[in-house]
Amino acid sequence: MTDHVVVLITAPAEEEAGKIAHALVTGRLAACVNIVKNVRSVYRWQGKVEDEAEVLMIAKTRRSLVAALAARVKELHSYTVPEVIALPIVEGAGDYLGWLGEETS
Repeated sequence: MTDHVVVLITAPAEEEAGKIAHALVTGRLAACVNIVKNVRSVYRWQGKVEDEAEVLMIAKTRRSLVAALAARVKELHSYTVPEVIALPIVEGAGDYLGWLGEETS
């Protein structure tokens, strides 16, 4: 297992996702952030079931940076409770993981 993780973050629109992604990469909190449009999210919020279009960000970073990444997302995000979920990268191409580590150091 590596020290690397992927972090899932949703946003209400591509423009906001782009702003967050640029801040994370510029701040070296993520090596790369993919932005996936046309995500449909069904969730419960404040006692009501919501069904909304969202944008999904997939950030690649180090486990040790997740708390700082989450704090930066919270600063920039329009949601009161933004989704920030980190999943471990169990294995990956050595040269890619090496690059990921270099870009988040």
